[in-house]
Amino acid sequence: EDFSPLSLTDICLDFLRVNLDKFCWERTDGSFCLKEAAVFPQELADRLLQKMSLNGVLNEKTVGIFRRNDLLRLKRACIRNAKLSAVAFRKAFCHHKLVDLDASGVNADITITDIVNALVTNKWNQQYLQCLVLNSLTLSLEDPYERCFSQLTGLRVLSVTNVLFYNDDLRDVASLPKLESLDISNTSVTDITPLLACKDKLKSLTMHHLKCLKMMTTQILEVIKELVLLQHLDISDDKQFTSDIALRLLEQSGILPSLRSLDISGRKHITDKAVQAFVQRRPSMQFVGLLATDAGYSEFLSGQGNLKVSGEANEVQISESLRRYSERAFFVREALFHLFSLTHSMENPQPELLKLVVIGMKNHPTNLPVQLAASACVFNLTKQDLATGMPVRLLTEVARLLLKAMEHFPNHQQLQKNCLLSLCSDRILQDVPFNRFEAAKLVMQWLCNHEDQNMQRMAVAIISILAAKLSTEQTAQLGTELFIVKKLLHIVEQKTNLCLVDTTLKFTLSALWNLTDESPTTCKHFIENQGLELFMKVLESFPGEPSIQQKVLGLLNNIAEVKELHPQLMKRNFIDHIGFLLHNKEVEVSYFAAGIIAHLISRGLHTWTLDLDLRTSLLEQLNSVILNWPTPECEMVAYRSFSPFFPLLACSDTPGVQIWAVWAMQHVCCKNAPRYCSMLLEEGGMQQLCNIKCHPQTSADVLRIVINIMESLEKYIMRHGKESTSCHKKLQTKHSVV
Repeated sequence: EDFSPLSLTDICLDFLRVNLDKFCWERTDGSFCLKEAAVFPQELADRLLQKMSLNGVLNEKTVGIFRRNDLLRLKRACIRNAKLSAVAFRKAFCHHKLVDLDASGVNADITITDIVNALVTNKWNQQYLQCLVLNSLTLSLEDPYERCFSQLTGLRVLSVTNVLFYNDDLRDVASLPKLESLDISNTSVTDITPLLACKDKLKSLTMHHLKCLKMMTTQILEVIKELVLLQHLDISDDKQFTSDIALRLLEQSGILPSLRSLDISGRKHITDKAVQAFVQRRPSMQFVGLLATDAGYSEFLSGQGNLKVSGEANEVQISESLRRYSERAFFVREALFHLFSLTHSMENPQPELLKLVVIGMKNHPTNLPVQLAASACVFNLTKQDLATGMPVRLLTEVARLLLKAMEHFPNHQQLQKNCLLSLCSDRILQDVPFNRFEAAKLVMQWLCNHEDQNMQRMAVAIISILAAKLSTEQTAQLGTELFIVKKLLHIVEQKTNLCLVDTTLKFTLSALWNLTDESPTTCKHFIENQGLELFMKVLESFPGEPSIQQKVLGLLNNIAEVKELHPQLMKRNFIDHIGFLLHNKEVEVSYFAAGIIAHLISRGLHTWTLDLDLRTSLLEQLNSVILNWPTPECEMVAYRSFSPFFPLLACSDTPGVQIWAVWAMQHVCCKNAPRYCSMLLEEGGMQQLCNIKCHPQTSADVLRIVINIMESLEKYIMRHGKESTSCHKKLQTKHSVV
């Protein structure tokens, strides 16, 4: 399903969820009410509520839309992790005829007692509510408190995992006339004897990590033995106890005749032989949980047949573990640890496996062991070409969760390394939609706080690619952080002092180039931190490295575009060096050298503070060099907009300046017509070109190129129509591929 587009229903519900305020008016108490009296089918109302809940937007204000059950009629309500008061809950949900309610993890302002007492104000809910999930809630804020579960006479399924739920509460629950399934995992129950009251109806009992239990093994088994209708029993644990209850249970020949599912994960003293004998005596068995035990290694328990097995012996068992235990942090970590060992040399993409890892990460965002193991597995499952076989939507979630992990654990070196390794993927950085601005900020913060050379290379690679994908405003915002420019310049200085050309240096130069693009503030930071002097040193240190020269000159082009920094570049040694590089045999180097000269000359005689003969000479050289450039085979540069060129187009008295600008425009329009022809038209470029064409002083060489560009634009208009879309406004910034 991750390979398929979202359904129209999901797209519409997501749009409504994100823009809910636009579809609502506010009541006097601040809660929302839908403006339009559109009646939602019950299934859609349920899905909207679930989406609001799972995306963290269900609160006192937004929950108000569900007060009108004539418009939004609920049957299965999911309000997990919502931020609600008891009053807001009662007003929004108690008049609905609910069959299921999942209120796991709602905030501490509302208790289990509040929820149950509110539900029973509606006789329908009191009699017909079947499933109630109240995990990780507070039972009551009062002491003593009135037991309330027995009022829900229609209840069949109840889960109170991670609740301070005691023996008296269990006694209250056990009296429910229709109870079939009960989960009391990690509660404060010390004695399960009250369960005997529901032995004639209980079919599913989950008692994972029942840490407060004070009964002897024999006493526990005596109670379990009486629960003859049980089809599912979970007595798993987090490997914290040495009890032999699991083995003792397996040795009971006549116990639990109807059992189909037994979970004893994390228990001690279990053997394959004992498990196999137990299962073979019960032909209806469909599942056995053996994760974090010494069992599960025999062929009978491989999990590849009709008997499902959660364990760690093979990929099938590990996948089953991740599926079943996604909300149990200890088991998720155990499964991921073993998955990491199995995925070192993956040959084929496994999106289903990655999806299970993602669910574990998502459910335990602040659990370091889980995030550490999960991020390592993500790398194994997406490295090199494996990422190309993963659906984009799944990789979007992967990127989001990796960034969350970096944010939650900024000082954990290994976790940060795992996340950077996974993010440093062309597939993710280039093709996958995610919050690149936040990613760039996080990676830059990491870079400024660490000196690890290998990780430094990855970090600057990520930054250079991300910076090329950001909008002008975002790039400028990043560049205004002075520490970022300082850090990147420091890396350049280190590499230059060592005379070392490596990928770290190349990516760092690309990052600085992209960050200074159309960002005057970043350019100013660059100059103020002696960036110009450093970059001159780089040019002198690596005279035979065109890839280095191109990046340095590309950045200096950005500096030259900023009028306020013009005086900083009016230095004879700088101009002489750029003039020398103008004649470089590599067109990519000569092109950017020409651009710097063109910008500096374009501002007129009054701003040229050096020898006027030098200016005249450079103008002549510009003209002759540019006209002799060969046509590049590929697109040398990417532009965000044509606005930096427009002042140069007006320089009719300096044709060398004009010819550089029109040559550059012709180059990108020829190499990538759909992008740049559209951009040029939208930005009014046709009128600019018309002005040059009609100007009496326009040189023949400039005119020839202008006519070529206009012909390209006319062809584009004929092909696509005059109405140009605005989709090309936010383009990647100038950058080169390292």
